[in-house]
Amino acid sequence: MSPARGKHFEPRRAIVTGSDSGIGRATAVALAAAGMDVGVTWRSDREGAERTAAEVRGHGARAVVAQLDVSDLSRCGEVVDGMIGELGGIDVFVNNAGAGTRTPVLELSLDEWNRVVDTDLTGAFVCLQRAARAMVSAGRGGRLIAVTSVHAHQPMVGSSAYDAAKHGLDGLMKNLALELGEHGITSVSVAPGEIATPMTDQADGDPWTEERPGIPLGRPGDAREVAALIAFLASSQGGYVSGTSVVVDGGMLQMGPQAGASIADDRWRRI
Repeated sequence: MSPARGKHFEPRRAIVTGSDSGIGRATAVALAAAGMDVGVTWRSDREGAERTAAEVRGHGARAVVAQLDVSDLSRCGEVVDGMIGELGGIDVFVNNAGAGTRTPVLELSLDEWNRVVDTDLTGAFVCLQRAARAMVSAGRGGRLIAVTSVHAHQPMVGSSAYDAAKHGLDGLMKNLALELGEHGITSVSVAPGEIATPMTDQADGDPWTEERPGIPLGRPGDAREVAALIAFLASSQGGYVSGTSVVVDGGMLQMGPQAGASIADDRWRRI
């Protein structure tokens, strides 16, 4: 291989799955602000996706919108291929779409397990593979970024399917880094903690005014803080970060997510 492959990487086209709200929307807008045309996907909230697309276009970038259900394993790859064709190629693929559950393992049905694992892991594999194939074929390098979770590192009661899928996705990203590095393609996981988004029922909240005693920074994160990290990893400056998981959690992992979520005051901060 040539060590210089990807040296002059300048991303111009990106796809962000699940970009109708939350981290996905913030990421699509951040990439547009960095000069990229963006593929925006939605599963059930078309209006949300159109709002994201309007913000992307507000930065002078092109937006392509498509419905994508990553748990539809027979079709999700074709949707990604179609978006790549419409964009004229792919330089950055951000796998953000996901689903969770809060069901104790003894009560978890196989259907619910499959829904979460198909969405967070198997469907992610299909979409990442399609993007990677296009990047390798084009020969310009690329960026594969997966939004995982702090629960790819530490478990949470009631989240066995989610935890297992996110652990698996993190492992997949490490494998992609090994196998695709010779093509100048980086592969990185971004592991958010509690972020003020619809997924945490905080769509309209201001994270800077919310108190979280169990998080060292004392608040939830803002989706734009996660998006800023992703935008860096997607850029030419992020070209030597690969095969790792970058945590953005306000220090939550130092507490342990399970314990941190249960802390009701600040007494732990003092000896």
